Amino acid sequence: MKHSVSEITLKNGGKGLLVHVPSASVMTFDVNFRAGEFLVEPDKWEVPHLMEHVVLGANELFPKARDFRAEMEKNGAYSNASTNVYDIVYEAECADFEWNRVFDILLVSIAKPLFLDDDFKSEYGSVQEELRARSNNHFRRLTLEMRQQLGLLAKTDAERLKLMHNVTVKDIKSHYSKTHTAPNMRFVIAGNLTPKRREYIESALENIALPKTGRRYMLPNEKVHLLDQAVYIRNKTIDNLYFYIDTFLGRRLTDPETDALNLVNTMLTETLYSKILGTARERGLVYDMNSGLSQTKDISNWWFGAQVSEKNAPALMDIIIVELKKLMSGEIDEKDIEATKQYSLGRFQRSAQTVGGTAAGYSNRYFFDEVIEDYYNIPARIEVIDKNTIISVVRDMFVSGLWGFGTLGGPGKDFSNALRTQIASLWDVPQINYK
Repeated sequence: MKHSVSEITLKNGGKGLLVHVPSASVMTFDVNFRAGEFLVEPDKWEVPHLMEHVVLGANELFPKARDFRAEMEKNGAYSNASTNVYDIVYEAECADFEWNRVFDILLVSIAKPLFLDDDFKSEYGSVQEELRARSNNHFRRLTLEMRQQLGLLAKTDAERLKLMHNVTVKDIKSHYSKTHTAPNMRFVIAGNLTPKRREYIESALENIALPKTGRRYMLPNEKVHLLDQAVYIRNKTIDNLYFYIDTFLGRRLTDPETDALNLVNTMLTETLYSKILGTARERGLVYDMNSGLSQTKDISNWWFGAQVSEKNAPALMDIIIVELKKLMSGEIDEKDIEATKQYSLGRFQRSAQTVGGTAAGYSNRYFFDEVIEDYYNIPARIEVIDKNTIISVVRDMFVSGLWGFGTLGGPGKDFSNALRTQIASLWDVPQINYK
């Protein structure tokens, strides 16, 4: 979607991006605060999440949460919020004809919440139900347990449910006061941003009723350590096995390295003719499989995950081992690289067909480290990915020897450890001159 982007720095300390999409029929608003769970004591872990729920409730303009929701959504607008370890994001999307009404209401809800006891009680119950529902997601359960044992900031949903009773309205108000300041605010707003609209938006954000004193909190330092045994979560109610393989590099990836590894993910698991998933499907070993990247302030993580039957798991691990070792030794066909580039280019173009999709192309990175992606340069970045960069970054992801393996399901811990032993040779990276 054709657009232009500009960064503005407000006099009150807030910063953000304005993404102008000419003739767009919708507007999207994402307002971020560095206010996640890393800023609270471990026994108060659920404070940010509960706060996010209550903020989008009763406020100075609408003394009842239900009235706020009704007014916000009366013309089909959408609003929500999300919390993670690092951030809270408030979001809204609406038709172009009512953008300023929705924008004004969103800002009031963020800046003037009432924190009513009744709202706290009702949202307390809602969060309990949300966490119980999430706990039924076996992949989520396994990844949170593994993150904990690897040394990263995380708590399982079951732990979070047990800790909720420690949270009071006073805790929420305190965390809100600490984190919801203008200097800690970042935003990405996208739509048909005419000069008059830009002026209105900038003025509204500059005059938002938040303290002008405060700071943008730095991301926490996190370190991982090698797990010498498999993480095993027993669950006899499921017939197959959920697993994750995590490998780590003790630094952030560069953009060319990230591009190369994203291309490798496509090559290995993202299509039914990919190297790992495609081969496993042809042999009837697995239905689906995924891989991906994540990064903290100091660490890069590459993961693989799937659910597979006990009898097929060793054969699937063999395919993973073979394909990754081929990459590390330089056995890559240039034709495969070029074909994957074409697939990636097509996927990128599809992702940019909506205002929300275009805004998301900027918000994730901007909220994380305030880097403005060169969106129009992404096709060129994909095009210049070469074989040597692929081999180098794949090897680097294994050379540190920091990794973990975990399973959830019926097969016991001994079986899980046997699978871990099977894949351990991946981290014995040979010294090969691949150039």
